[in-house]
Amino acid sequence: MKLKSLLGISSVLGLLAWSTIGHAETRITYKSAKSTSSYYQMGVELSEAVKNGTNSNITMTLEESQGSVQNVMEVKGRTNNYVFTTPPVLIKLAQGGKAMFKDKGHPRFNEVRALFPIPSLTMHFVMSDKSGVTDFAGMEGKTILLGKGSFGAKEGAKYLNLFGLEGKVTLAEVELSNAVPALKNGQIDGFVTAGSYPAPNVIEAAASAGVTVLSLTDDQIKASKRTKLLIPAGTYAGQTSDVQTTSLPVVAFTTTDMSDDVAYTLTKAYWENKKSLGAAAKWWDGVSLDML
Repeated sequence: MKLKSLLGISSVLGLLAWSTIGHAETRITYKSAKSTSSYYQMGVELSEAVKNGTNSNITMTLEESQGSVQNVMEVKGRTNNYVFTTPPVLIKLAQGGKAMFKDKGHPRFNEVRALFPIPSLTMHFVMSDKSGVTDFAGMEGKTILLGKGSFGAKEGAKYLNLFGLEGKVTLAEVELSNAVPALKNGQIDGFVTAGSYPAPNVIEAAASAGVTVLSLTDDQIKASKRTKLLIPAGTYAGQTSDVQTTSLPVVAFTTTDMSDDVAYTLTKAYWENKKSLGAAAKWWDGVSLDML
């Protein structure tokens, strides 16, 4: 789904051209992910950028979440300035009452409006240098950590099946939070994570253990039905070339309860401060107007 099709507030040019409107202490609730996740940290960074970009006229209160599905479901009961993050595909599913939203439809889902894209969920297949694995075929016979319940875990399992590796790798019973220590001590040969690049756990693994982040072929990306994304060379220690992988776009949404003025000002503050966001945390550099 194209983000432009969801932008019911205004055109992109209108958002960028709109002058900052004063709001007397407009308060926004921002709900993204678990407090230990990269997406929660992005919320902290975004909150500061919005505060600075609006001369403190808009303040964001962060709320912890169990994930995107919860964020969407809470649209039913939320009012006023509720901002939440989720892949756009979940909005489409919610509006259609499909998949995890079956029998849970609600008119409020049709009042959701997109604001701006944030860093995408980026698939990382991370293999230790010691394993010698440099492509998906080489994963056969290796011990891989997928984690449990997360998008990355589900997507990783899907890819193993798609690429003929189901039942041919050993799945480690280790929490994803322990991936780096497990990689260093040889308990696992690799792990799968879907954090926005540069992902903190991949940075740590590359610096301390030495890793190869696997590239997907064009055919593999097509089979995944996800968006192609390049992780630039030099993103991780020892990475000498671009890594071709897949991603799932993530967007900040609100509802029609938010006034046009607040939506304009919030979105304008985001784009005008994105450069400073990227200077503080490189994952913001992966966001561009091309994603709209």
